[in-house]
Amino acid sequence: MNNSIFTKLSKGDKRTPEQILEHYKIESELADKLRKTSREERKYLYTTLYDERFRRVPHHSQLTHKTDPVFQHAVVSMRMGLLRRFLCPETIFLEVGPADCALSLEVAQHVKKVYAIDASAHITRDDIFPKNFEFIISVGCNIPVPANSIDIAYTDQLMEHLHPDDAYDQLQNIYKTIVPGGVYICITPNRLNGPHDISKYFDNVATGFHLKEYTFTELYGLLREVGFSSIKFYSGGRGIYMKIPLTLIRLCERVLTKVPFPLRRTIANIGILRKLLNGIVVAKKQNEKVALKSRRGCKDRSRG
Repeated sequence: MNNSIFTKLSKGDKRTPEQILEHYKIESELADKLRKTSREERKYLYTTLYDERFRRVPHHSQLTHKTDPVFQHAVVSMRMGLLRRFLCPETIFLEVGPADCALSLEVAQHVKKVYAIDASAHITRDDIFPKNFEFIISVGCNIPVPANSIDIAYTDQLMEHLHPDDAYDQLQNIYKTIVPGGVYICITPNRLNGPHDISKYFDNVATGFHLKEYTFTELYGLLREVGFSSIKFYSGGRGIYMKIPLTLIRLCERVLTKVPFPLRRTIANIGILRKLLNGIVVAKKQNEKVALKSRRGCKDRSRG
């Protein structure tokens, strides 16, 4: 462990170096199992291995943050600053990967119905939910809610946890749940200023439960292939968000991929560039005829 790098990256993490190393070893071990298993086996391993991680790493940040009301309030307030403009009293809202459900529970106070879907109930096992809130355990990439029923689908720090062979299936299943004209809001860390999981202290690429971290360019391609249209990128915070041209993001990513690690990580984590790379994707679902034409176009381009 590089002590200077560790000190810089671990700012704000109250755990000891020994606890972080323990977390790294356990998560890398479990993540390696996910990487090596078949698609059919992974359907059930996501739940099993995530539950095992929480049992073996009781000091995991997701567990400690649940008992920290100040931290929870800050995160929920920031995310609501983004989501509030999309919500109305008749909204049906879906969050996939809600962790402690703090955000989904806040959204439930402003909308008609909330679905929260996760691979593990370990964090929320003792929670009591309101009548318009439904917590569902999913198997693999399954999204067990009615098709064409969701107005706003939302994921935050989810895509990177999927096996790369499952990413398309997950997005396709989310797409099917959304009503025509509905949107999918996706927040995921950028590979170019990562890794962002526990392996950031030790490795140049993610080796923990971030099974694949993406660039925005890669994510855009996946969303288009699934059928989403009007894909926009936003950067900002505290309720103020600015649309960023895809061409600018692609240019930054193209330049950064040529910079060796760790210089790339240092540059990509500087102020405004970090905000740009770790932005927010808002993708709109179009009607099925247009979506089919879009998917065919993606396949034709890939052949070319």
